[in-house]
Amino acid sequence: MDLSTKYLGLSLPHPLVPSAAQPLSRDLDALKRLEDAGAAAVVVHSLFEEQVRAEREEEERFLDHGRDSFPEAMSFFPAPDRYQHGLNDYLDLVRRAKEQMGIPVVGSLNGVTPGGWTEYARLLQDAGADAVELNVHFVPTDPGETGARVEERYLEVLAAVKKRVTIPVAMKIGPFFSSLPNFVQRVEKAGAAGVALFNRFYNSDVYIETLEVDPHLVLSASTESLLPLRWIAILRPQVKGTLAATSGVYTAEDALKLVLAGADVVHLCGALLKHGPGRLREIREGMARWLESHEYDTLEDAKGVLCRDTCPDPSAFERANYMKVLHSWG
Repeated sequence: MDLSTKYLGLSLPHPLVPSAAQPLSRDLDALKRLEDAGAAAVVVHSLFEEQVRAEREEEERFLDHGRDSFPEAMSFFPAPDRYQHGLNDYLDLVRRAKEQMGIPVVGSLNGVTPGGWTEYARLLQDAGADAVELNVHFVPTDPGETGARVEERYLEVLAAVKKRVTIPVAMKIGPFFSSLPNFVQRVEKAGAAGVALFNRFYNSDVYIETLEVDPHLVLSASTESLLPLRWIAILRPQVKGTLAATSGVYTAEDALKLVLAGADVVHLCGALLKHGPGRLREIREGMARWLESHEYDTLEDAKGVLCRDTCPDPSAFERANYMKVLHSWG
């Protein structure tokens, strides 16, 4: 069965791509295990804006230390690798992955403001990354910041990255926009080769006895794939670039639903953390069996057959669905 697809202009043998989760891609051995399990490509764990800024501030403190002292103060300067260790390690991971692996390697940058940290997009390209995923994880808390200004933040960061690279750039976004189709079209017009739907915002819990806030990690559930499914089905006829689905993909059925809605690739995280890299092969084989049993010759033939423009009931993705669900209970 031909499961081939396109991801940011890259040809892949199938649509299953591990996402930029730290445990999945923290070192070269972990990335190789994903490749051995059959990953079509890998997204390296994110390099955070705060991480880049912190290391640069540390560098500046070191260089300023003793600057106005006596000549021997030059010996105070640390070895460069002391303050660039983490960033150089990240670039080295991408470089070695490209040298030793046979599948596309996508770098990941996570930030919310334009600035010097976006220069690392070019360094990722120089290290051999096939593409960059720009993961904008922004939670607006200022009531004076309008929705329009929030959207401009995203586009400014995208523009800053696009200025520095020629490789494809994807933007990973959350679902909290007043008009998602409009915003995604603007992202595409600004040069993004695709979007990943959706960034999963981890919610904090509170301990009522100690009055402490706990940033608690809970893995996704299959039902969470229904949100990207709905929006991919709506967006598929409206955009030309890659639509990547992320969140809640644990089975071949989960992945197939997203492809039928119009997803080009499906990102995996929780399923691999919970069941191990071998889950990749199980999902891929399950998809192939379903497509064959339903007489599809290729994955491409099935892609988007249930998007909003081609499904039997387009209203199912709109307000009518809300009313039907309410009346279906009981």
